Amino acid sequence: MRLLLAEDEKDLSKALCAVFKHNNYSVDPVFNGQDALDYGLCENYDAIILDIMMPKKNGLEVLSELRQQGVDTPVIILTAKSETDDKILGLDTGADDYLTKPFSMGELLARIRALTRRKSEFSPNLLTIGNLSLNRETFELSVGDKSLRLGNKEFQMIELLMSSPGRLISTEQFMERIWGYETEAEINVVWVYISYLRKKLSSLGANLEIKAVRGVGYTLEETA
Repeated sequence: MRLLLAEDEKDLSKALCAVFKHNNYSVDPVFNGQDALDYGLCENYDAIILDIMMPKKNGLEVLSELRQQGVDTPVIILTAKSETDDKILGLDTGADDYLTKPFSMGELLARIRALTRRKSEFSPNLLTIGNLSLNRETFELSVGDKSLRLGNKEFQMIELLMSSPGRLISTEQFMERIWGYETEAEINVVWVYISYLRKKLSSLGANLEIKAVRGVGYTLEETA
């Protein structure tokens, strides 16, 4: 899953990005409201975390413009303002949740999970296709009593494939969704991670395979 983090305190942003990545999220950090708006309008995020006090545009202005443009991505307002009126204003502007600083990192992660489950119509923590299961909490891929814990990129790629079995996912979609728009990674990194996943599916004895459509993308399909 992919997050947009708009936080102008660079030390806090760096710490949050490290925690998000450790929990297998891709994250794009921005440090002012104008960038938050520009990135948010791309609509390629599972959730947006917005600080209120930012240069160029404040978080509420960004949120208001996103909603006016029809962007319905879940938004958590993250701010030092803790007065009830501030919370009401944030929620009335279109925020889905509100967390005040200082906060528990565990609570922020739990709120992100709750919002993204809600957006995907309460998708279960255990995703199962054929004899293959993916645990979204432990990041484990398993068949029967055999399991493997996946790394960040592997988890996000197999989650994307398992969420839409049989659907063709292009190499460009993987790059944008997982590595981000401004990545310096070469596009062949997708093939490298697909190769890793194929080996893991084989070692687990999964009755699914990742098929390539040359020059287009990949699908996850049950084997005959």
